[in-house]
Amino acid sequence: MSNLQLRVISAVVLAVVTLGLTWLGGLPFRLLCAAMTILIFYEWTRMCRPVAATGLGLLPEALLLVFVGALVAGLPASWLLLLVAVMVVVTVVVASMRQPSMRQAGQWDASGLAYAGISGLSLALLRDGDHSGLVAILFLFAVVWATDIAAYFVGRAVGGPKLAPSISPGKTQSGALGGAVGGVVAGLLLAAAAGAGNLAVLGVVALVLSLVSQAGDLFESWVKRRHNRKDSGTLIPGHGGVMDRVDGLVAAAFALYVIGWISATADHPAQGLFPA
Repeated sequence: MSNLQLRVISAVVLAVVTLGLTWLGGLPFRLLCAAMTILIFYEWTRMCRPVAATGLGLLPEALLLVFVGALVAGLPASWLLLLVAVMVVVTVVVASMRQPSMRQAGQWDASGLAYAGISGLSLALLRDGDHSGLVAILFLFAVVWATDIAAYFVGRAVGGPKLAPSISPGKTQSGALGGAVGGVVAGLLLAAAAGAGNLAVLGVVALVLSLVSQAGDLFESWVKRRHNRKDSGTLIPGHGGVMDRVDGLVAAAFALYVIGWISATADHPAQGLFPA
């Protein structure tokens, strides 16, 4: 089986599973977010730890399990955000008391805990369990997936100056522009189909999400390049690791969560953008 066939099959399977759990919402979707949180941190540490041990023992993993348990249990946003802050602070403080050679590894672990934790809670709280949450997540998927697809095809067709050659040599400015346009169009089509009335506002939100998604992709590319890695992992056939597939999505999810929080509440952010 060719690499292209593997990519297509794995992409279809992932899309079906993700959309199915998104439709169900509630506990099934929180379990998906919890699994993604664990896998993101696992891949992060495999990329960023210079040696098998960090000098912190299993402390980061233990802290993450506490957070994941709280996420699955459906604790309020205030508790989840507090747990993320506690995970980061405890890891940084303990790392600062270790040998100098271990401190940087501990700092990378702290960054990974923040990255994985924020990713999981943003998606889980956006989805919530109501219709507004379903529309918000589908809107997010539409913008991010369309951005990726449009950026790829426009970049290949048009070419031109590179976007960030020192970080990701394959990305072009034309692809970034095409991705932004594609993301906005897809987001507006989804919003219109869902019966949203604030299309002008949502068009601006879609543009922000598209740009943040591309920035998230570049951030993960920078982390991989910083640690001399081509892929974040090998879990997904033909695609690499989980982080390789969700780097833009989790960045955009956090941006949409913050926007929704400003518009509504931290526990029900989707209701500010897609009122029932």
